Amino acid sequence: MLCHIKRRRHSEDFPMRLPFLTLTAIFTLLGAADASAQRYDPAYPVCMHRYVGGGPGGGGSDYFDCSFTSLEQCRATASGLAATCDLNPYYAFNESPPPRRRPKKVH
Repeated sequence: MLCHIKRRRHSEDFPMRLPFLTLTAIFTLLGAADASAQRYDPAYPVCMHRYVGGGPGGGGSDYFDCSFTSLEQCRATASGLAATCDLNPYYAFNESPPPRRRPKKVH
């Protein structure tokens, strides 16, 4: 009879866990989809970081628009908006890195 009680108890726990597991899976998928939407476009050297307010209740969001060829172009577009312009960290600049300084040897 003890085994019968354990089986019944296990079958009662499963329906309670199902909504929790379902919600966890949904939020995980939504979080992954949102993260992939904010990629930097490596074809353009400048990105605008746009902040969108959520109104009096809060809940604002932000996104990146990496479709600018210069800081001036980005700043002109961002004028009057809640936004900042920065260099795209994933753009392949043609400049070579500065030469490394060698420390002076002290004798």
